Amino acid sequence: MAGSIHGSGVLKHAWRWLRARPLGALSIGLIAALVVLALLAPVLTPYDPLAQDASAQAKSPSVAHPLGTDYLGRDVLSRVIVGVRPSLGVGLVSVAIALVAGSTLGLVSGYVGGTVDLVLQRVVDVLLTLPGLVLALALLAIVGTGFASLIGVIAVVLSPGIARVVRSATLVVTATGYIESARAIGARDTRIVVRHVLPNTLATILVLASLNLGNAILFEAALSFLGLGVQPPQPSWGNMLSGPARAYFEVAPWMAVFPGIAVSLSVLGFNLLGDTLRDAFDPRLKGMA
Repeated sequence: MAGSIHGSGVLKHAWRWLRARPLGALSIGLIAALVVLALLAPVLTPYDPLAQDASAQAKSPSVAHPLGTDYLGRDVLSRVIVGVRPSLGVGLVSVAIALVAGSTLGLVSGYVGGTVDLVLQRVVDVLLTLPGLVLALALLAIVGTGFASLIGVIAVVLSPGIARVVRSATLVVTATGYIESARAIGARDTRIVVRHVLPNTLATILVLASLNLGNAILFEAALSFLGLGVQPPQPSWGNMLSGPARAYFEVAPWMAVFPGIAVSLSVLGFNLLGDTLRDAFDPRLKGMA
């Protein structure tokens, strides 16, 4: 009984929180839809996304094919649904790697300071001066294409920005009195970082995770569009917009519109969630909510 009462209280609190933040509720709905599509893609696809039908090439949306077909007669709806898997998978794994690498660099740089901070931040500065897509293309030219290479390259591109923000948050935390007190009583640096600095930067890291998931999905789509990401015939939102399909966009615009909408909604969902988390965790904004 106590557990059900506690659960009911949590649900009521969550409901009030979402009502106060409609954009946050919208972002959660969009992300939940992405997760459901990724998990249930084989069940939800009305056709085999790889099956070609020469008699139904570039057909406009209809009852049989709600989003139309592509230049090979493949069902666009099925390919959009299956395309969420590589986009979301690459995004989640690459952002997880980038968060670990970038947060570690930011914590070490901000806490240790001195020469270590100077060297690490100059490396970060160099990486940040390069446009993300240009850096990704250069790295892929070195390591080659492939699913693992795509994840690693996107992680490298995202890590410097994460490191810079986490360093700033770490500097704020290390300047507080309780960190000085912990040092004064002889606490080891590792303990201070793990027990005091890291927990107080987690809010910043969570916001970065959400915002960078949108960026990672966009990078995956852009690189697949350029032929350096997920390779055909595996459908992804990026490669649905590239290759021979581009020759049909003027006469069959649905081939470009629906994958483009999928990318836009995914990025919008994660960006709105990041903004909502920032507003919720930032004490300067709580009084304005």
